[in-house]
Formats: sequence, C-alpha cells, structure tokens
Amino acid sequence: MAPGAKEKTAFSTPDGHYQFTVMLFGLKNAPATFQRLVNQVLAGLEYFSVAYLDDIAVFSSNLQVHLVHLKKVLQALQAAGLSIKASNCQIGQGTVVYLGQLVGGGQVQPLQPKIQTILDWVAPKTQTQVRAFRGLTGYYRRFVKDYGSIVTPLTELTSKRMPKKVNWTVDCQKAFDTLKQAMCTAHVLKAPDYSKQFIVQTDTPEHGIGAVLSHRNDDGLDQPVAFINRRLRPREQC
Repeated sequence: MAPGAKEKTAFSTPDGHYQFTVMLFGLKNAPATFQRLVNQVLAGLEYFSVAYLDDIAVFSSNLQVHLVHLKKVLQALQAAGLSIKASNCQIGQGTVVYLGQLVGGGQVQPLQPKIQTILDWVAPKTQTQVRAFRGLTGYYRRFVKDYGSIVTPLTELTSKRMPKKVNWTVDCQKAFDTLKQAMCTAHVLKAPDYSKQFIVQTDTPEHGIGAVLSHRNDDGLDQPVAFINRRLRPREQC
C-alpha cells in the first residue's frame, strides 16, 4: 500500500488499531489494480500465457516448449517480486479446469458437473430463481448457438415491471427446456488456429442476432470456435 493509502484501510480490534501494509482484495479497486499488475508482468508473454487475477494458465504445443514457456513466466513473476504457492500449481497437464471450463488439447468445453446442475434445475417460481438459472446458463452461452434468442422469455420475466413471483407460461417452459437440451448437447469448441481460414456465419433470429466462428477440418466439416449472440433491445426490434 502507498503510505498515504494505508490509513484508509484502518480497522479496530479489542487488541488495538491496525492498518494494512499490503493491498487487500476487499478494497473496491483491488481486483482491477492486481489484474493490471499481472498484465504488466506478463507483457510480451501473451502468446503462451493468460491470466485472470491470480489464475495464470501457460499453454504450449508440446512438453519441451512448455518447459521453456513455464520458465519465462516464472522468471517474470520472480523479477516482479511475486511468489506462487507450489501446492496450488498444476504442471504439465493435458487438460485443466480454468474459470469453470475444461481446457486442453486444443478444445474448450463446459464442466459436466455444472451441466448436470442445469439439467437438474426445477422450474423457477421467483425472479431471483430465474436470474440464478439465467446466470449459470449465461456463463456457458458461448457454447450454445442463438442463446440470446432462446433465453428471451426468461429474460422478460426479470423486468422491473414484472411481479417478483413469476407467471410461468408455456413459452417460459419451452425456453427452459430448450436451454437444458442445448446445454446437454453443448458444442466442444476448438481453439482458434490462425494458420487456417476462418468461416463466419451470421443469423438473425426473431429476438436477437448471432454469429458462428468456425474452421473447416480435414474431413470438410465445420468445427465451431465460438458462438456469439445477444438479445435485441426493444428499440432495436422492428
């Protein structure tokens, strides 16, 4: 902490009055400040490393190259005066769980336990329950084609003008079931290969807009890299 900022972190206990000497994550801007620091530390290493706060992933095409990449990341952390806890590290893994997704082997896919949670979800009765279901499915929206359009009936239930106890209609149940089915058959996304040609397909469903970014494999089949979609705002609809 900067000397002038320490007093802003002061707190009292029965044993005395204390101030933090290092940044704590409870401060409003602490996560953004720490993320900026990590980005600066890993500057120039973006081709084989990515970080979300203190979760750093290092990815490589083979083990020999991985060891070189790993050494560079560790040296950068050391030079910045940062330390890591060995028991929290996974090294040389074929696949890893990163930010709620299974990543590895050139693929990204949702976690099966999370998908099972969605499949076991009972029909919501309140706006809070609708938001919870929409929040979990929304986290995996990148794996579902036209997610924004499918979820529209559920999104409308959370409007401020709607009652807290939702009116569960046939359309709501259809959207609920469709989302569950979509999550059950969610696509496994391929990592982008910049040596191949990208294919962009666009779509304009009734209540949203969407696009699919894909590659064509050696068998002539399109392999999705990302699904991009969102619901149209009322002013954007005809």
